Amino acid sequence: MRIGIDLGGTKIEGLVLDKDGTERARLRVPTPQTAYEDAITAIVDVVRELERKAGARCSVGLATPGAISPATSLIKNANSTRLNGRPLHRDIERALGREIRMANDANCFAVSEATDGAAAGCRVVFGVILGTGVGGGIAIDGRPITGAQAIAGEWGHNPLPHPRDDEQPGVRCYCGRTGCIETWLSGPALQRQFAERTGRDMRATDIAESALAGDTAAADQMELYCDRLARSLAVVINILDPDAIVLGGGLSRMTQLYNRVPDLWKREVFSEPDSIVTLLLPPKYGDSSGGRGAAWLWPEP
Repeated sequence: MRIGIDLGGTKIEGLVLDKDGTERARLRVPTPQTAYEDAITAIVDVVRELERKAGARCSVGLATPGAISPATSLIKNANSTRLNGRPLHRDIERALGREIRMANDANCFAVSEATDGAAAGCRVVFGVILGTGVGGGIAIDGRPITGAQAIAGEWGHNPLPHPRDDEQPGVRCYCGRTGCIETWLSGPALQRQFAERTGRDMRATDIAESALAGDTAAADQMELYCDRLARSLAVVINILDPDAIVLGGGLSRMTQLYNRVPDLWKREVFSEPDSIVTLLLPPKYGDSSGGRGAAWLWPEP
């Protein structure tokens, strides 16, 4: 059996999958907000408790924010900043006394949805995280693609494609650049844009619900969001040409994305509109996909 651990900023969630992908046990604990070493201890404790529940020694996979730097083997680009510059992979292996496999949480999401999720049977899958930030991961034949710099799939820190006059120069991003896709498509960005236009402070998903209920201002804002998402994903299609794009994160619940965005990206993708077969799909496993994908980092029986 396989254990998958999703290391989040506020929670550590672990689950056990059997050889058929059926969940056999689950455990969630708060992520320690103290020392880095406390997070290592918490992860190890979750693994041991899940193995006790499963009654067997399991393989262990870990979904983590950020990535392992190929140059240093240390964590980089994690929004849980206490992890950056730390040998997380090595420290957990040492604490557990065995090999583990570890990948970026967006890559694990893509692996999960490609293995037995919404995009099961698709060879090339791009997994999108639309939430507090904007991330992405790539799975080919069910395996994560990391890349030479360990940044494969990080589309959120590219510029918004084909910006209009009123979209330039854009908002400054925490990464130090201006006009990043993340500054347009994250949940806080959608909320901010709507507040600036209407003076109304609403959560991103509530804006989408209000649009469906006939709120014209919300509908206008959602059309802008869908257009920007379509432009951004069209670049991904032009480069990667995936069989499927699966949306994850809190904003993946905005149902209008799945009909409107594929219609809008037809004018941006470098192919005849009637020959674009890339699917845009909601996730099958939602918040559980990080842990499931981490478990599937061990595809071997």
